[in-house]
Amino acid sequence: MTEPAIRPDHYAPRRYRVRHSTIYTYDDDVQACYERGFLRPLQTWSQQVISHEVLVSPEPDVVSNHVDHFGNHSYYVEIRSPHRELVVGKVAFVDVAWPRPDLEALNAHTVAEAAARIAEEADPVLRAEYLLPSELVELGPEVRAYAEGILWPDRPLGDALEGLYATIYRDFNYELGATSVRTTLPELLTLRKGVCQDFAHLAAGCLRTVGLPARYVSGYVETSPAPGQPKLEGSDASHAWTSVLVPGGGWIDLDPTNDHFADSRYIVTAWGRDFRDVSPLKGVVFTEAKKSKLEVKVDVFRVNPDGSFS
Repeated sequence: MTEPAIRPDHYAPRRYRVRHSTIYTYDDDVQACYERGFLRPLQTWSQQVISHEVLVSPEPDVVSNHVDHFGNHSYYVEIRSPHRELVVGKVAFVDVAWPRPDLEALNAHTVAEAAARIAEEADPVLRAEYLLPSELVELGPEVRAYAEGILWPDRPLGDALEGLYATIYRDFNYELGATSVRTTLPELLTLRKGVCQDFAHLAAGCLRTVGLPARYVSGYVETSPAPGQPKLEGSDASHAWTSVLVPGGGWIDLDPTNDHFADSRYIVTAWGRDFRDVSPLKGVVFTEAKKSKLEVKVDVFRVNPDGSFS
């Protein structure tokens, strides 16, 4: 894959250990469950998967995996023995080296010029699947009106991409619980608050309305504790951001939740048209339980040269 809009500066890769556990508990036996999720990081131009391990308890009757339409590693887990707790986890070691976008190269094209060139050179199927509306990225008048104030046709592309993540960051408050996985973009534009999933959907919608194919990216980002405080195990979370196809066939990743382009702190698990293509874990359970609890624990630790974690 070519990445013409990436600076050629050499970056030593960072190694990360990622641990992610999803724990379901029930107040009565689950007779059977059937789950599917994305449990292995992607091998991309910016990251190399050194190792990965999938951990499921109780012992599953069936575990299988395949590569889906988008290139993601999809795992299927089937458990037919009674249980009151299900734990689905993974441990992965990943080397990440993600150079900075070359804004000068991006600014050689306006937004309109970039869209026209992509229409000429991109694979028609790839372009269509990331350009058309999807279930959670609708391209209605509200989204078009918002995009027009940021991605006008003669704006230089690099400036426009910076403007997109910066404007969403400025216009919306991060608030857990304000939205759900069913929140639409018109609802989000009214609420003016949400989480990373919402902001990634909005950025993708804005880009698609102006002819720039955009995908939803699911993964992790390294976080740092407050000054003087240790990093607590299980305190991280999964993350989502947006990736846009640019002239030359490269993809540029931007994070409106954190107001910058993605860098070597970002670890990619899966990508697709929206969240529903890359849900970390979903499935069906058969039980008469009246109550259930979901707990998610995530650790993203940098591996030091001596093998220790930071």
